[in-house]
Amino acid sequence: MRKFAAVLALAVAALPAAGCQPETACPAIAPAPVVALTVARDYAATVKTIRLRACQEGRCVESELELFPGSTTVDQGCEPGPGSDRACSATSSPDGTLTGMLMFDRLTESRIDATSSGIDVSGLPLPVRTVTFTPRVAYPYGQQCGRFISAGLILDAAGLRQAD
Repeated sequence: MRKFAAVLALAVAALPAAGCQPETACPAIAPAPVVALTVARDYAATVKTIRLRACQEGRCVESELELFPGSTTVDQGCEPGPGSDRACSATSSPDGTLTGMLMFDRLTESRIDATSSGIDVSGLPLPVRTVTFTPRVAYPYGQQCGRFISAGLILDAAGLRQAD
């Protein structure tokens, strides 16, 4: 009887483990539903204000963007030492661009029609620029953690285009 009870207890304990699959921890973050605009460095000095209009699936959003100085990441290296557990750091450095964001309720994978306009530093209108593009879809944490949809644009003297 003792052997039977021990085998039964072992079988019951092993049953839940046999049915379990390894779980993947996904970060509890989500991308903001925005169309991000970067004014290129060689064009930023001429721009005073930018107005952006974006339409997707019949919904349009338009606003004058609050522009902020853009920056780039500068690698400051890692502390010397063995292995991969070394402390590393980076800092941001102004890169001469301007950045702004147009908030959406939600973004989908459908195409977006975008139009930019604005005023230059002399008070004259900037050329109206338009582009149609498809937002990018990525799975930065794996397929099991869901997709990130991003919509980024670059404005320069040549026009408006999708960011790389």
